[in-house]
Amino acid sequence: MAQNKNILKHNGLDVFLTSVQEKDIPALTLIYGESFLVKQAFKTLSSFLLGNDNSKFALETLEGGAVSMGDIIEQVSTFSLLVSKKIVAVKNAPLFQTNQSGSDICFSLSDLDHLNDFIGKGIPKNHYLILTTTLIDKRKKIYKAIADKGLIIDCSVAQGARKADQDEQRAVLQNVAGQILSKSKKTINNQAFHALVDMTGFNLDLLFQNLEKLIAYSGKAMMISIEDVKAVVKRDKKDPIFNLTNAFIAKDVKNTLFYLNSLFNEGFHPLQILKSFENLIRKLILVKCFTQKFYENNNLKVTRKTSLKNMNFNSFQQVVLPKVIHHDEQLKIIIEDRDKYISNQDSKTKANKANDLFLAPNPKNAYPVFQIFQKSENFSLKELNQALIFLGDLDYRLKSSSFDAKIAIENFIINTCSKGGFVYAEENKNHRHRF
Repeated sequence: MAQNKNILKHNGLDVFLTSVQEKDIPALTLIYGESFLVKQAFKTLSSFLLGNDNSKFALETLEGGAVSMGDIIEQVSTFSLLVSKKIVAVKNAPLFQTNQSGSDICFSLSDLDHLNDFIGKGIPKNHYLILTTTLIDKRKKIYKAIADKGLIIDCSVAQGARKADQDEQRAVLQNVAGQILSKSKKTINNQAFHALVDMTGFNLDLLFQNLEKLIAYSGKAMMISIEDVKAVVKRDKKDPIFNLTNAFIAKDVKNTLFYLNSLFNEGFHPLQILKSFENLIRKLILVKCFTQKFYENNNLKVTRKTSLKNMNFNSFQQVVLPKVIHHDEQLKIIIEDRDKYISNQDSKTKANKANDLFLAPNPKNAYPVFQIFQKSENFSLKELNQALIFLGDLDYRLKSSSFDAKIAIENFIINTCSKGGFVYAEENKNHRHRF
């Protein structure tokens, strides 16, 4: 299938703008994907469109979820007395989301039809509408309308733990770092760059902040060294834990062991690492119990087609998420009733202590929920139960004896992520807590 000429990857925007004139840019643009890259693409495009015009009067920014479709169209259609050009930017436009919160505006089908009609009639000359969002659904009519009449800039970056995904992330990090450093006429050697990435993970905002510090710290030196990185940059300790558990639920043994070694080198205590695995396994067990009931209640035989592992995000939001939210609402009622019974008083403030029992503590941010549901399909409920029993025994042993905890956790990772599955409790029933 031929690539739609109106759809660009973020790293092709600069080349595209050098090959066209302002009059060739469509009046409607959708920018989606990684937030840092979205902001960067928006800045590049809006600067090109405005040229020498005063952006203070020509650019109007609206916040998606807090403005109606009618207001957006009215703003785009209204002419300015001060400038000849006008850009209306809608940040985080809820074009593809379902309504999860009564406090936010979520565009209805009628709203999207209204926008589609407005696009069809044509946006006023020298007026531009730029929409930004995190996620899209290419099957939606509004996406196809924008792809046909406007410009789409794809700023998405693969988030998986596969080698191809990791290579794409590293390429983006190198490209962003190169752009930031070139403005100061500085470079960074390979050793320093690898150390910087290892400390920050795939976090473009954090990378930008650290490079700004390194540029200032390196002074007149043209190249940033490993010594500069060690002196200035501190590891974000949240990222390695996330990378560890993310690689684990993908059953990526190589990367899980790599991140485990990184944590030990950084001085993490074995019990900290063990706790992160325990929390993850408990969460996966809750998800697996829910999905089993979901399959049973919907009379679904688990096949490659019906598996949640092969369900896209939009289908998950429409089919599964409402049932997840209902499950959490019922659970909240049970917890509150239990607390009232125990304390014989209103215990709303105590209900928050059970947040780890909810499948979607923040249903407004549905994508992380979708991801853990998909990744849970990599494990059977039996494997997860075996893993939790092992972790309980390992916790007991860590607190009561001296041994090489790193090797024990490495064995846990290899056994749990192996194709044969994890078998522990039955084989060790006569040696529990003593190994």
